[in-house]
Amino acid sequence: MKERTATGGPLSGKVALVAGATRGAGRAIAVQLGAAGATVYATGRTTRDQVSEMGRATETIEGTAELIEAAGGRGIAVPTDHLEAGRVRELIARVERDHGRLDILVNDVWGGNSLLDFDTRMWDVDLDRGLRMLDLGVRSHIITSSIALPLLVRRPGGLVVEVTDGTSRTNKDFRENFYYDLAKNGPIRMAYTLGEELKSVGGTAVAVTPGFLRSEEMLDFFGLTEENWRDGIDKQRHWALSESPAYLGRGVAALAADGERARWNGRSLDSGQLAREYGLTDTDGSRPDVWGFLLAEKAGGTPDLAEYR
Repeated sequence: MKERTATGGPLSGKVALVAGATRGAGRAIAVQLGAAGATVYATGRTTRDQVSEMGRATETIEGTAELIEAAGGRGIAVPTDHLEAGRVRELIARVERDHGRLDILVNDVWGGNSLLDFDTRMWDVDLDRGLRMLDLGVRSHIITSSIALPLLVRRPGGLVVEVTDGTSRTNKDFRENFYYDLAKNGPIRMAYTLGEELKSVGGTAVAVTPGFLRSEEMLDFFGLTEENWRDGIDKQRHWALSESPAYLGRGVAALAADGERARWNGRSLDSGQLAREYGLTDTDGSRPDVWGFLLAEKAGGTPDLAEYR
């Protein structure tokens, strides 16, 4: 028996897979795709029965599926370790069995922040620790795309979204950790290469990044909540340009609904760019652009924070 498909909205009838949808940007993208009418498969390793080594019990794929449903979409939680090719094959077989199509693939698997130490030299980082970051940020994306793309390309117009940290404009700078640099530049190059390959079948691939993401994890780090997040500005002035996960989620949903999105093929885009392009705002009505601010600052200017919010 086939799964019910969501109805209503610009993505009505579309089927999406968000790999790494337990929290942060991945969860928000899944929810916003659902709000636009898509049926969304939300995958990850943290469930209500089992928390991954880098997960949080308050953020599960079941919780994401419920948020998708509340937003008007159809949310389907499927526990999946995207480093296990067999599990990913089972997932894609289920999507094919349920719907016979896949229209949107979002690669957001990460979970390597707990492994990250900035301002380190490559030879000072434990090799296993560094390679684990590459597994999470690069290898998992490759496995997922390799197995999912045959279903996605059956119909023209498929979209692949690689989620990373930074864009091709900003990642030229030293990222202060060899493995993190590779893990976050890898998806940008993947989007470019897949974009070249998808052209012949009418598909599009892009890389996207949030700005200063006000995720639950980051709020906990600052000892704040979404209600009082502004109290952290005195400690970190760039925090004034922080954004909720919904900001990037809205941008990706708008991109997915754009019939002319092929103009972005192979590009790396940030949440601020997407917001300007599609006339979007964050949940508080602001339009933060931290990457634009940092680039202006790097160019030797003295940009006004207020002009980038």
